[in-house]
Amino acid sequence: MNYVDLKSAVRDTVEINIPDADLNVLIKQAEQLIFQTAQPPALRKNVTATVTIGNKYLELPTGFLYLFSLAAIKANGDYEYLLNKDVNFIRECYPDAADTGLPKHYAVFDANTLILGPAPDAAYSVELHCAAYPESIVTAGTTWLGDAFDAALLNGTLMQAIRFTKGSEIDLKTYENLYTQAMILFKQFADGKLRQDTYRNGQARNEVR
Repeated sequence: MNYVDLKSAVRDTVEINIPDADLNVLIKQAEQLIFQTAQPPALRKNVTATVTIGNKYLELPTGFLYLFSLAAIKANGDYEYLLNKDVNFIRECYPDAADTGLPKHYAVFDANTLILGPAPDAAYSVELHCAAYPESIVTAGTTWLGDAFDAALLNGTLMQAIRFTKGSEIDLKTYENLYTQAMILFKQFADGKLRQDTYRNGQARNEVR
């Protein structure tokens, strides 16, 4: 389902010509709910950067939500994965600003910055594997979510649209239930099937009686 089809389906269902500006907000809200419920590959973002010698702070990439992993890359190409800690731990463990070395720990310092411990002693390349919202179908036109699991996107948007248009409680309950059912399947897909293979886990089986 692409953006044009999604808008048409929502308007036909609620039987109200919701303006584009308002409908776009409702679609983005539905996308956020979906991506906060499950972690499909479309949510993952890989970013590389270079730290500054003696500077314990590292700027986070645009759109950052949370980290999956952070690694410093040594001169020989080996990856050294940093351990996530609290800011207080890093302040206490590395109190002297002059202490430098290969970073071992990190913490989320604020909305835009990580703090490393110790401060780097070289301009290491670092690789951040983080979560970030993918481009919305509103601006992209077509997205992985719209193609792979449009039931979640459509019913999530309809749920938001019914609230926006002050629809009946029955209609709201109907689309909340449809959204919930779609999200159960989507979560099984995103957090289950996409994280295993049949070689190690075996194929899904139903008992035959």
